[in-house]
Amino acid sequence: MVSSGDSSQHAQLILGDEDSRKTGTRIHDVFLSFRGEDTHACFTSHLYASLQNLGINVFKDDHSLQRGDHISKSLMQAIQDSQISVIVFSTNYAESQWCLEELVEIMKCRRIQGQVVLPVFYGVDPSEVRNQTGEFGKAFQSLLKRISKKEEEDDESLDLKLGLGSVNSLREYPELREAANLAGVVVLNARNESEAIKDIVKNITRLLDKTDLFVANNPVGVESRVQDMIKLLEQDIQQSNDVFLLGMWGMGGVGKTTIGKAIYNKIGRDFDGRSFLANIREVWEEKAGQVNLQEQLLSDICKDTTTKIQSIENGKIILKDRLCHKRVLIVLDDVNTLDQLNVLCGSHHWFGLGSRIIITTRDRYILRGSRVNLIYEMKHMDDSESIELFSWHAFKQASPTKDLAGISRNVVEYSGGLPLALEVLGSYLFDREVAEWYSALEKLKRIPNNQVQKKLKISYDGLNDDAEKEIFLDIACFFIGIDRNDATLILNGCGLYAEIGISILVERSLVTVDDKNRLRMHDLLRDMGREVVREKSPEDPEARSRLWLHDDVLDVLSDQSGTKAIKGLALKLPRVDAKCFSTKAFKKMKRLKLLLLAGVKLDGNFECLSRNLRWLSWNEFPLTHIPTNLFLGNLVSIELENSNVKLMWKEAQRMEHLKILNLSHSHCLTHTPDFSYMPNLEKLVLKDCPMLSEVSPSIGHLNKILLINFKDCINLSSLPRSIYKLKSLKTLILSGCKKLDKLEEDLEQLESLTTLLANDTAITRVPFSIVSSKSIGYISLCGYEGFSRDVFPSIIWSWMSPTNNLRSPFQTSAAMSSLVSFDVPSSSFNELSSFSDHLPRLRSLRVDCNSVDQLSLDAKTILNALYATVSKEFESTATTSHAPDMKTFTLIQRCSEVHVSGSQHSFKSLLIQMGMNCQVTNILKEKILQNMDVNGSGGCFLPGDSYPNWLTFYSEGSSVTFHVPLVEGRNLKTMMCIIYTSTQNNITSYGLKNVLLKNYTKATIQLYKREALISFEDEEGQRVVSSMDPGDKVEVVIVFENCFIVKKTTIYLVYDKPIGKTLDLYHLPDLNVLASSDDENEHPVKRFSIEEEHTEDVNQNRKKKNRME
Repeated sequence: MVSSGDSSQHAQLILGDEDSRKTGTRIHDVFLSFRGEDTHACFTSHLYASLQNLGINVFKDDHSLQRGDHISKSLMQAIQDSQISVIVFSTNYAESQWCLEELVEIMKCRRIQGQVVLPVFYGVDPSEVRNQTGEFGKAFQSLLKRISKKEEEDDESLDLKLGLGSVNSLREYPELREAANLAGVVVLNARNESEAIKDIVKNITRLLDKTDLFVANNPVGVESRVQDMIKLLEQDIQQSNDVFLLGMWGMGGVGKTTIGKAIYNKIGRDFDGRSFLANIREVWEEKAGQVNLQEQLLSDICKDTTTKIQSIENGKIILKDRLCHKRVLIVLDDVNTLDQLNVLCGSHHWFGLGSRIIITTRDRYILRGSRVNLIYEMKHMDDSESIELFSWHAFKQASPTKDLAGISRNVVEYSGGLPLALEVLGSYLFDREVAEWYSALEKLKRIPNNQVQKKLKISYDGLNDDAEKEIFLDIACFFIGIDRNDATLILNGCGLYAEIGISILVERSLVTVDDKNRLRMHDLLRDMGREVVREKSPEDPEARSRLWLHDDVLDVLSDQSGTKAIKGLALKLPRVDAKCFSTKAFKKMKRLKLLLLAGVKLDGNFECLSRNLRWLSWNEFPLTHIPTNLFLGNLVSIELENSNVKLMWKEAQRMEHLKILNLSHSHCLTHTPDFSYMPNLEKLVLKDCPMLSEVSPSIGHLNKILLINFKDCINLSSLPRSIYKLKSLKTLILSGCKKLDKLEEDLEQLESLTTLLANDTAITRVPFSIVSSKSIGYISLCGYEGFSRDVFPSIIWSWMSPTNNLRSPFQTSAAMSSLVSFDVPSSSFNELSSFSDHLPRLRSLRVDCNSVDQLSLDAKTILNALYATVSKEFESTATTSHAPDMKTFTLIQRCSEVHVSGSQHSFKSLLIQMGMNCQVTNILKEKILQNMDVNGSGGCFLPGDSYPNWLTFYSEGSSVTFHVPLVEGRNLKTMMCIIYTSTQNNITSYGLKNVLLKNYTKATIQLYKREALISFEDEEGQRVVSSMDPGDKVEVVIVFENCFIVKKTTIYLVYDKPIGKTLDLYHLPDLNVLASSDDENEHPVKRFSIEEEHTEDVNQNRKKKNRME
């Protein structure tokens, strides 16, 4: 409760209401709510006096004044107009209806306005207030009785009287509980009363930190951006409350400082201390500026103006020591070097938990790596925000006047959503005549506003060296909208190190790259760069380094006044205004490197053009061939779109530096040039050359080519075979070549090809070799378009479809059987049956079934097809001996082979490994190979379980079924299969055809041909293993040639070791003998314990036999 008690303060309050609502300012620093008879004469008076002595404006109501049951509107307004409310809960506080109404309004202001509330528990425990118990609860009950009695007398409802709800709801009074849950001060006896008042005053003084910063007269769009930033700043409070560094990145003038100030004002008081270090870039360069910044940081947060920092290093130590236990908010404004961060914000450990550090910068590099937790990229204003901000400055209202609405939109468009430009230009145009507006806008097209120019040029001046500045100026004048890779090649040809240079310009917010990889630049930055060039020679354009304005270029070419100062020239004229100039106009431009022409003809000796040309872009090139006397030796890019060229040249020149050749839309071009003269070409673009019918076989010499584009060359019917030798080619575009009817199987030799676009051609058959490509990522061909992983299965299905008129693809390509992989997303029995004859030829197959029943049917179909093929192959080769498959020998390891004396049969064992190699895998493999023995009785010595390193499952015959165990702290790394077979002595092959994995839990089938297993890479094997999760029921089926009898199959599941532990696997239990059994109905049963202490039980279980499930 607050008020000085005299009428003047009430008058002041009432008269000031309207102004305070308009400005959003608070009239009072503190509102005191208290029960007068409990604390007025002692505690509250002392607290009030202490606050007043410090100049803090306190509103304290005097309880001796006469009043009614309900607080007045003026008192309500006093609560709303206060920054902080202090509630002094005392024994009889809840007996006052007046006090409770104050409390309701205070907590409402806390929720809606973010008002700070500080509870003081004077002679009561917070739990008594929270639960309305003890003496405090008795006082509250006294109020309820009084109200009930008054209800009976007046027959009025309690909720109308209190404005709080019914008596029952009052007993669950949420505001009391809410207030009691806030952090506050407990004063239980008079001895700590003085200290408590000191603490309260100190806390209020801190919370009332009156160092708010001016944000803006018209803060358009500020609040939404501030809220976005605050959400980012608060995102980890629920989890860790660690120190959080947020980088705010954007071009100059976009509003970074404004938003930083607004955040500082909005949440700064929630911290133990706060500091806003403004203009660090400028202050850093001042004498003692670095130490001054450190001292300001110390003073702002610790209120210490006496400590003098002797040196930067000394300051770092002091800051770390003084701030490491404080929860602080720091805004570092306009940081442009890493040294500034190191000196002012060395690491997260400098600050207490929950601290928030905001760094504003134009240079993204400052924020890279782990220097900040998150980067917020400043967004330009949208159209509505731009119009409003501009209008406030140009018209002193939220929208333009009708007569200037159109030109206002033009100015706003020119400003490109940059707040700085909108404010500066709006203020500049305020109260000017319409004619002046139009004149100013025309001037801006040539000469940027000085204030905007000065602000934006800071970023240009801050570039590291002349090379970066040259790249920026070239982009501003010539390369906006150009592919970044093309610009990089050209600028590199000019000796400018464009890769790092463009990256730095992007980091400095001077250049952007759009989603099509084209260079972009804000119009005002573009104009800033062009003004840098213009101001070097405002009156004499021929003395400038770059020319791009029509009038300037026309004057220089017409007067033939060019000089060696000119490095780049651009003149683009509409076709109806085409002009012809003498080549002599270029004679003195000895340093000309960049030449862009459109709608221009040149007449004369082309030797006059600079021999230093790196980029020749000449749209509507008028000649039928490049002049013989035009020197091409240093050109990096030749772009002659819409030209009249029939042949590129009559006498070829060697062009070692040429990287880009673009003759698109040259409707007279019939033949490509001899590519052997341009050995370093990387990009060949011949789009829409309808007369082009022949591509030189020399194209095969382009060993560095990355892109070839023949799109819409409608007369091109074939490609030279040499094109398939291009190992570096990444993109091949043939779409719209309507006469092109064939792609060779040699396509697989394009080992770098990632994109093939060949739709709308005469090609009707997809080359079989295409599916063997490991590089191709995107394809558009024969009606198939998309990523290869999505398209290839459909292509393969089309080959297999019985309705396809083509002959079986497997008869066409002998290599096909080991090349095709196929995924069936959701199988059906009929679908698999329709191409079951081709299943044995697939390299691999994956089938996702709808149910276990479907899995059983599909698996039966697959196995029947496999065994049928095995029988046919056996019939045709029954009397033929096969030489050992050496590739199989090396990649599917042969464990042993024994010929039993007097027997016509030999016994063989194979080891198949799927998954990643690791230490455990290698040890197990070594033990298997060293200890395996095979004898005529069918016994073999194999390692048993070694929990938790590996677990064993085995069964008679060619299949094993098991449940994948869960091994705590381990991941399944590898699966090994040992297959023990018997065959006639005259058979020398190893017989393996396929491995089939059935996952009953996931209803999936995986089939791998022997050739697939041979060429398995670690990733492929790991995919097989990672598809099996703990608890999955899995069956492994081995398919051999018909002349082989599979005696026994053993599966090892190998688990990786935990990180940080080392295992000595060489001290394992003795090997167990896995003997063959005559009882075919006896199958081992295995149970696994997950607990490590049960290892002995597991080792005992390994002697038991698994039962097939």
